[in-house]
Amino acid sequence: MFVTLFTELRDAGVPVSLREYLDLLEATDYGLANYKVDDFYYLSRTALVKDEKYLDRFDQVFGHVFKGLEMPDGEDGTADIPEEWIKRLAELNLTDEEKAAIEAMGGFEKLMETLKKRLEEQEKRHQGGSKWIGTAGTSPFGAYGYNPEGVRIGQDGNRNFSAVKVWDKREFRDLDGESEIGTRNIKVALRRLRRFAREGAADELDIDDTIRSTAKNGGWLDLKMVPERHNAVKVLLLLDIGGSMDWHIRACEELFSAARTEFKHLEHYYFHNCLYESVWRENARRHRQRTPTYDLMHTYPADYKLVFVGDASMSPYEIAVPGGSVEHMNEEPGEIWLRRMLALYTKAVWLNPIPQDKWRYTGSIGMIREIMEGRMYPLTLEGLDEAMRALV
Repeated sequence: MFVTLFTELRDAGVPVSLREYLDLLEATDYGLANYKVDDFYYLSRTALVKDEKYLDRFDQVFGHVFKGLEMPDGEDGTADIPEEWIKRLAELNLTDEEKAAIEAMGGFEKLMETLKKRLEEQEKRHQGGSKWIGTAGTSPFGAYGYNPEGVRIGQDGNRNFSAVKVWDKREFRDLDGESEIGTRNIKVALRRLRRFAREGAADELDIDDTIRSTAKNGGWLDLKMVPERHNAVKVLLLLDIGGSMDWHIRACEELFSAARTEFKHLEHYYFHNCLYESVWRENARRHRQRTPTYDLMHTYPADYKLVFVGDASMSPYEIAVPGGSVEHMNEEPGEIWLRRMLALYTKAVWLNPIPQDKWRYTGSIGMIREIMEGRMYPLTLEGLDEAMRALV
């Protein structure tokens, strides 16, 4: 099975050497994995992955190779049940009718004011209630319950996509820029943006001019060189990452890979849900290394084509209200930052991975589409084709 992991990582394009594989076996012999799948996962990832851009591919291969592997039974014939599984039993699951009967707090300011009050008053843990910060209830504050507008605290991942704020440290992954493209059609659609130019050092042979000059020179060879021909279009790509975008990672990776192939001048940054005062290059360092959006606007001139990629699915407060960001207290609404970018980059589009016939069911999609002046297109081949036409 270990050999299978090694060979499949190599097949997936992860640069794993035989020496690293032998080091993993040696570490396993010393008992560093402790006969636990989680321990072996971290050990093998440490030994075999040298660059964080391959982490996503490693996870995919590891999950495929060890799919269905179970923990060994204890000495008494029983197995330890993870604490998370027990907690899951208490999750609140309501019918659509029961959800409709639960009313929202009544606005962003009211929600945050009430949360502050609860933090001051609450003295113990609560579960299943409708008022205090707790779990598995209908209170706007806590985890594993339900409320149409709430603050998610201490919950692993999305359940109802209704959180106005998330007060947990969230880790996102970079998109794999070398993902295998399932179809060449994505590249073909992006080629509508091509504008070729010859710039830089003359290091490419110009055959036609060489033949012509040699003929004029009485047959004496006269080599003519020209700069390499390349796509001169400049693209600034801003990618929504994490949360509900996890459902669309594959499509976004294919688009990202195709864009890196087609455009020599491609700059990419990440944001979450809506654009605010800063963006980041690497998700692993997003809390420490951010780029102010103003710096972005002063670094890349107005001749760049601006492309947003995101599902535009969020609380309306994230777009329209100061402090409405799901993760931090933003001083200015997301709408302000979007309009600033659009004022500078007049050639801009928004690509949405959600099917277009579903857009009308999410209010924030309509808000973003209005800010983009209708320049939102589905992340399909037809949508890409229309978007590239709009950017020309």
